[in-house]
Amino acid sequence: MSTVNTVTEQLTRAGQAIEHDSFAIIDAEVGPHAYTEGQWPIVRRMIHANADFDFNGLTDFHPDAVDAAVAAMLAGGRPVVADVEMICSGLSKPRLAHFGMNTYQFISDADVIETARQQDTTRAVQAMRKAHKLGLLDGAIVGIGNAPTALIELVRLIREEGVRPSLVVGMPVGFVSAAESKDLMAELHEVPWIVIRGRKGGSTLVVAALHALLALAEQRQKTGQKTMETVTP
Repeated sequence: MSTVNTVTEQLTRAGQAIEHDSFAIIDAEVGPHAYTEGQWPIVRRMIHANADFDFNGLTDFHPDAVDAAVAAMLAGGRPVVADVEMICSGLSKPRLAHFGMNTYQFISDADVIETARQQDTTRAVQAMRKAHKLGLLDGAIVGIGNAPTALIELVRLIREEGVRPSLVVGMPVGFVSAAESKDLMAELHEVPWIVIRGRKGGSTLVVAALHALLALAEQRQKTGQKTMETVTP
């Protein structure tokens, strides 16, 4: 059994070569960093997505984030709940399908919009509440790249209502509450998280982080299969 990724790679040899060469350039130019062997591929892919070396340092991890995310992906069937459609559209459907994962976002649902108007809150807040009511947040991988209020609401749901996602990728971009929302997430110990400190972020980075985690999950899956084949009589 080959340990080379096939599902989470680019689909052509030319595409693979470009991506691998880009990663090699990043490794050569990035300078020192304090990330672990599991964390660095995530940061590197985020740098690759934006050509911004600031993410070496701005990206912060809960100690259990990588292992928890990979374990959830390998378990299969875990939902990916996003704050905006852009994340769902950006994620590779074949890569998600390999692990039986589906995406969900509710930001434009009519009931979400109406409730946000009635309660004078944001659509992002109500979208997180709807995901909770539907039972989608527990065990999920939650990706927030656009709306700080979604992340703030998710922190509240974790603290006050016992919601327990498998991982929160909290990377909302902006000038109002973006940095503060990520700082709030990073205060939590109960739930693993990956955040970008400060104002930078965005849906593209959430997608990059999740694709890196899917690649790590495939690596671990193949290594486990090889080990099982080795010991099976």
